[in-house]
Amino acid sequence: MILIINSNQTPYPSDDDRIIELRRADGGLILMLHPAGKGQKAGQSLIKLVFEVEDVESTRDALIKSGVDVGPIHQADSYQFANLKDPAKNSVSISSRALACL
Repeated sequence: MILIINSNQTPYPSDDDRIIELRRADGGLILMLHPAGKGQKAGQSLIKLVFEVEDVESTRDALIKSGVDVGPIHQADSYQFANLKDPAKNSVSISSRALACL
């Protein structure tokens, strides 16, 4: 994977984590990148798009109410996330990780 980072973004990799966060110096958008699960095969999408939300549970409930199929909420060390697929069947996640790490 090649990352192009401009001067307004700072990468925050962690030695014990596969996720790289790109944070804007002005506190704007946080982009999180991590490889997809080990079960992914060549030719499939190898990156999962993660949308940061303040409240995973209420966001998940709103998505389900609007007809989106969202998986269960997973509890990690200090944050929650839930997985889903976009209309093109790409892996997507909603997560509270970046806000929990601020």
